[in-house]
Formats: sequence, C-alpha cells, structure tokens
Amino acid sequence: MAAAAGRYDVEKGGRKREGEEGGYGSPAVAQYPQREGEREWVPWVVPAILVANVVVFAVAMYVNNCPGSHGSRGRRGGACVAGFLRRFSFQPLSENPLLGPSSATLQKMGALVRDKVVHEHQGWRLVTCIWLHAGVVHLLANMLSLVLIGLRLEQQFGYMRIGIIYLVSGIGGSVLSSLFIRNSISVGASGALFGLLGAMLSELFTNWTIYTNKAAALVTLLIVIAINLPIGILPHVDNFAHIGGFLTGFLLGFIFLMRPHYGWMQRYVLPSSVKYTTKKYLAYQWILLVVASVLAVIGFAVGLSMLFRGVNANERCHWCHYLSCIPTSRWTCGN
Repeated sequence: MAAAAGRYDVEKGGRKREGEEGGYGSPAVAQYPQREGEREWVPWVVPAILVANVVVFAVAMYVNNCPGSHGSRGRRGGACVAGFLRRFSFQPLSENPLLGPSSATLQKMGALVRDKVVHEHQGWRLVTCIWLHAGVVHLLANMLSLVLIGLRLEQQFGYMRIGIIYLVSGIGGSVLSSLFIRNSISVGASGALFGLLGAMLSELFTNWTIYTNKAAALVTLLIVIAINLPIGILPHVDNFAHIGGFLTGFLLGFIFLMRPHYGWMQRYVLPSSVKYTTKKYLAYQWILLVVASVLAVIGFAVGLSMLFRGVNANERCHWCHYLSCIPTSRWTCGN
C-alpha cells in the first residue's frame, strides 16, 4: 500500500541505520502493504466484536425457544428447524429462511423499530440493533466481512480508532434507516461494516502521498464498494443502513485515519546531509479533517433531530426509496 522508511516506531522515534535489512535504499522498502516503520497493533477489538455478536445471537436463540414457546411447530404451523438443538432450534423456514429467531424475539432483544424509537423514546435501539442478526446466514456473512476488513485496519490504526468508527458508523446507519424504513424491523452489523469500508476509501484519499500505486488501490476499493452497495437494492435488505454507515465511516476516516506523509517518514532514514520535510501532515490533510468533522456533526445533528421529531424522510425525497429496493417483474418493494 505504501512506500516506507526503515524499521522504527513512529510514535517512539526509533530508527533503522543505513545498510541494515529493510532500511533506506532496500528494495523491500516500497513493497510492504504495511509501512515498515509504523507500529503494527495486535488486533483484539475486532475479535471481541466477533465474539460479542456470536454470543448475542446465541442468547437470542435461547430467548426465542422455538419448541418451548410454540410446541414442536412454529407460529405458522411449520416445524422448528434443527429440533435436536432443542431450545436453540430455529424458527420454521417459512417464517425465517435465514435460520434464526422470530421477529418478535428480535424486537424484544432490541431490534430497530422506528415507532418505538420515535414514539416510545427507545433511542437505545439505534445501538442494540447493531449487535443482533436475523439468522445464522446473516451472522456468518457479516462476521466474515468483519474479519476481512476489520483485522487489517486494526493492525494498522489500533483498536481505539477502529472501534470508534465501527460503533459510530453503525449508529449512523441506524439513524438513516429509521428515517426511511417505517414498517419493518432492522438488525445487523452491516451499517458498521460499511462504515469500515467507507473509512478505507477516505483513508486512501487523506493518505494519498504514501501510496505507490494510487490508481490500482483506488480502482480495487471502488470495485469492492460497487459490488457491495448494489446488493442493497434487493428486497428485504436495508440499504439505508448500508448507505448511512458508509457515509459516516467515510467522514470518520478523514478524522481518525490521517497518517504522516511520505516526506516526514523519510526523516528517520535519510542521511543527515539530505534535507527533508519537517511537517508531519500536509495542508490538504488538515482541510479534509476539518471539513469532515463539520459535516459529521451537522449530519448527526440534523438526522437525529428529524428522527425524534418523527419526520418521514420519504416525503422529503420521493425517489430515495429506490436506493433500498428497485421493484422488478420478479419482486415488489414494500416499506
């Protein structure tokens, strides 16, 4: 990803002498995806989030108790799936094809329900819904994405910044979803995961000078985004949570993922006779940080204000519902 100086800890100011392996002039310098000189964190927040999601799902299945609540058959007459799991067996496929609990259980556990947030003042659902999943399929898909995206980001930027981006992006996705989705519940970590994806894109822009192959990095990331976002136009997928999380993470990436530019990094390995740039961050990085901070604050203030005033965003934007579902001859969209 980035050209780098030798092996040193940026925060501690250590350095690698010339001639040592990986030092200045080494062919390996410009090939490492992680800049050699930067501290690589041992990830624990992302694994902790993964474990928390699995535990919460197990608790939801325990609370659901398909056989105990409805006998050996579900609410609609279908048999509980995987009955040998007893209390942890799944709702009938006709009720939940994702192999998970009932909608009533998800609501009880803290799923995002607009009316409860607006009229019953249960704003905590904006957070709790991030940790719930509709089924095993839903959980596995999100946790795989979390591992693929989150581990590397935490290794590069540390647990604090990635943890903040994950949680705040999830809330941002919940807010936008509540403004547009009125008659169904929403659960899942997708908004938070799209926030990490958005942060990756803004990190590329704000740290533009340290990338050796800028075009390839940008095209690759845009392809990943272009593949994932359109999935949200399918029915029963809450694309507003994806979009809200992505936009939130995109802004937070400018704020939390700013890195020293290449010229400043070289100061530790260049000979003393060679002049180097002393500024740690460039002007455009500070400008992006300030603009993103202002937009993030304004966005959350406006979004939360509209939500708790009960504003129906669909009345303000008559075409926006197409961002979450596009009706075709094969399916219809309901809100």
